Formats: sequence, C-alpha cells, structure tokens
Amino acid sequence: MIASDIIIIICLFLSAFFSGMEIAFVAANRIYLEIEKQQLGFNAKFLNFITQNPSRFIATMLVGNNISLVIYGIFMGDRILQLFFPETLLSGTISIQVVFIQTVISTVIILITAEFLPKVFFQQFSNALMKLMAFPTTIFYVLFSPVTAMIMKLSDFILIKFFKTKGDQVQLTFSKIELGNYIEEQLESTKDIDNVDSEIQIFQNALDFSEVKVREAMVPRTEIVAIENTADLSEIKKLFTSSGLSKIPVYDDSIDGILGYVHAFEMFKKPKSLKKILLPVAFIPETMKISEVLKLLTKQRKSIAVVLDEYGGTSGIITVEDIIEELFGEIEDEHDNVALHEHFIEEGVYEFSARLEVDYINQNYNLDLPENEFYETLGGMIVYYQEKIPSQGDVIALENYTFKIKEVSSTKIEIVVLKTNV
Repeated sequence: MIASDIIIIICLFLSAFFSGMEIAFVAANRIYLEIEKQQLGFNAKFLNFITQNPSRFIATMLVGNNISLVIYGIFMGDRILQLFFPETLLSGTISIQVVFIQTVISTVIILITAEFLPKVFFQQFSNALMKLMAFPTTIFYVLFSPVTAMIMKLSDFILIKFFKTKGDQVQLTFSKIELGNYIEEQLESTKDIDNVDSEIQIFQNALDFSEVKVREAMVPRTEIVAIENTADLSEIKKLFTSSGLSKIPVYDDSIDGILGYVHAFEMFKKPKSLKKILLPVAFIPETMKISEVLKLLTKQRKSIAVVLDEYGGTSGIITVEDIIEELFGEIEDEHDNVALHEHFIEEGVYEFSARLEVDYINQNYNLDLPENEFYETLGGMIVYYQEKIPSQGDVIALENYTFKIKEVSSTKIEIVVLKTNV
C-alpha cells in the first residue's frame, strides 16, 4: 500500500465521521444530550462545548467533510489513473471518457463508504455516538474554528443584509415530542417495567393528555348505570346502595334522553321528589378532547358530561374522575369491583376480556397489537377488522396473532384467547 492509498482511506474515514456526526446531532434527542451535559467528567464538558451552538456544530462538520472530500478527490483521481489508465499519465492528456469514469468510481465509493452507511449507522445510535465521539469532535471543532467563524459571519451577513432576518437563531427549548421520545426510550430500556416510578408514568400520561379524545376515556353506553325519571325515591336509594356509585344519570323514556343526574349526597336532604334533586349535565361530542372537557366542566361547575354520537344519541358518559384517571391511572375505591379478565396461560398465550384496551395490553404484556383511532378495546379491534361480531369458537388470524373467541353475547365479544405466532 502506497502513501496515496493511506491518505484516501483516512479521508474516507474522516468524511464518514463528519457525515455521521452531522446526522447524529440532528437525530439525537436533545433532552438526552442536555442530561448528559449535566453529568460530571471531561466527556460531559466536551459534549457541552460542541453543542452550545447548533449552527456552528453543523458548519464545523460540513467544513471537515468538504476538506476531506477535496483531498480524497485529488488523490483518488490520480490513483484511478494509475490503476486503470496508466497510458494517460505518460501522454499527459485525459479524455472526457476517462474523467467520467473517474467521477463515477469516486462518487460510488464515497456515497457507500462515507455517506450512506455511516449516516444510517450514526442515526441508529445517535445518542450513544454523540456522547462517545464528543472528544474527537472537540479536536476538529477547535481546529476548524477560524474557518467556521468566518463562514458563520458571512452567512449572518447574507441573512441580515439580503433576507432581512436576525441572522442565526439558536432554539433552546425542547418540544413535547422530544420529551415524550426520551421517556419512551428510558421505559424501553428498563427491563423491570412493573417497578417503574409512578411519577414517570404520570409524566408520560401528561404528555399524551392533550391528545386523548373523549371516546377513549368515557364509560360506554352499554355500561351506564342509569334510572328513569318516573322511578320513585326508594328505587333510587336501592340503586345507589347496590351499585356503590355516587352519581346516577336520570333519563326520560330511553338512555338517549338523559335529563341530568342525581348525587348520593342529595338523598340525605330527604327530597320530596326526584325533580327537586336533579342536577344538570353537559353534552359533548365524542370527538372532543378530554383536556377541553375538563375546562368545560370546571367552568360550568359540573362533574358529568353526556357523550353524544354523530346522530345525537348517547354514546357514553364521562366524569371528572374518568379524566383524572387518564393522568394518574385507575383510582379505585371499595365499590370499584369490576375486574376485567386477564390471564397468562403459557408463553405466548393469554386469555383477555374483550373490554381491555389495546394500548393497555401492549404496554403490560409487551405485545404489538395494531392500534387505531376507530377502536379502543380488544373486542373493538376484532370487530373493526372482521366487520362483524364473530361467533363463539371462531378463530381469527390478524398479523402475527391468532384470536379464539371463547365467549360472546349477541351484542359484543366477552372473552378472547390470544396467541402470538412469532
């Protein structure tokens, strides 16, 4: 191997390094970097130094990459002539065809070894490589600082003079998406999911809170405990006692005609009629977001909202407690005795209530069931893809899973046996 070959290889490595670090910086989670910068040690100081100014970091990587490519181009061109066209070195003249072949060979090599492969690799492990390569990056950061500073000043001049902007603006804030991605990365790297701090789970729920829609948190129509407005007070007392609920909706003729609700506390006032203690409810569409519902209920000083479908019928009800549970998880008391069936049979085989939510199953059993805005529960997912309510004993294949319908009623699926096919 001659000296020019060594220079070519070094230039390819440097170009790969600069290209990779450029994409790693763009792809890395900034919250992760910020946390690493707060750690003790020289590596944290180097990382803090090179990431203080994002534009300068990118400019440094571009300068280094371009210098590497120029040197590579000079030596690679001569090396190709020596290997494939030695006669041109003797004659001193190079044809267009030879130049074209030089360009193709040089470009293919640089694209594969110094652009495509390193960028894919550095993007895949961006967080770790940003931390690992902080020291060598600092060396080039200082080495190219005069050239980088000149380029930055020239670009700022052009931006201010011709485009009437304020020059390079450094964004120091973190987006909600970045914060969510960081928390998900930490949860995925944790083997003991059951012992994850509740604060972390609450924090993750808070990030998703603004995007949760009413239909994801409501009590569905089929599970509403309500009473007709013609019932006498003794019947209402019995329903309060048997259900353990503190609030019961009251309807006229059918559940689609909810008039309001009765609070258990009102029964202590010994009312003369149901009408005297009937409290108003809010009416909201099922596509409304729960963050907006919470504001509405707080403003109107109400604790229950009736969820309406697109035809104006009752789709379900939602309470302030249901909304709070989206943040803090299930809040159970001595009357919350509804336990949805979930049972581990053997490796890759589970028995679930069809009322369990798909995201709950995915999170707690490390599955990857398809999620969609058109359904929330396991039963809803099966019906959505089958476009019908299956019969008892039916076996349904969906992606990498097989579902056996163990119990079903005339209106819904009750129990499902899920088996993974991987």
